[in-house]
Amino acid sequence: MNAILIGIIVANVLISYKGFNDLYFFRKYEFHIGSIRAGEQIRMLSSGFLHVDFMHLAFNMITLWFFAPVVINNLGNFSFALVYFGSLIFGSLLTMLFHKNDYSYRAVGASGAVTGVLYSAILFQPDMTLGIFGIIPIPAYLFGILYLLYSIYGMKAKNDNIGHTAHFGGAIGGYLITLIKEPSLITDHTFIVILLLVPILILFGMAKLGKL
Repeated sequence: MNAILIGIIVANVLISYKGFNDLYFFRKYEFHIGSIRAGEQIRMLSSGFLHVDFMHLAFNMITLWFFAPVVINNLGNFSFALVYFGSLIFGSLLTMLFHKNDYSYRAVGASGAVTGVLYSAILFQPDMTLGIFGIIPIPAYLFGILYLLYSIYGMKAKNDNIGHTAHFGGAIGGYLITLIKEPSLITDHTFIVILLLVPILILFGMAKLGKL
């Protein structure tokens, strides 16, 4: 069992549990645009360890538990931690970029960090099988592409309470950090690296054209 992975999961469980039972604590450390712009940047990190409820927490931690070993085995402990926390921050930064004028915008959850770990794992093992809704088996790289395209749809539609922007930012973080730490992937999996870049280019292209 990996001590860093266990430590991250324990931190998420303990901090989330505190937030479940202490609304003041939850509000003080959640992601909130108005508070962050007022100088409370700690929320960009602390919000990644809070969750709305137990199911939200469990889903993120189970996903992390399954995919973190792929990253750890290929990059080692330090770089895994870099991917996790870097993706968390990337998710917060992209959310700030896209919602900077929505002072009431709030969000919590480790989803950005977990999505970054997932995207990193896909770069290393693009042909592993993942399931849509846990039922339909597809290659991991295709899952990653469809997931980000769905995130773009969610960002545009704004018809749910899911932090799609943080998910997308986390994926960007996991993608970039992994390629920086392991540049050989660019030559070993060139086609996959390009394919996984496509949704990212689409997002920023749509943003530049004012389509989001």
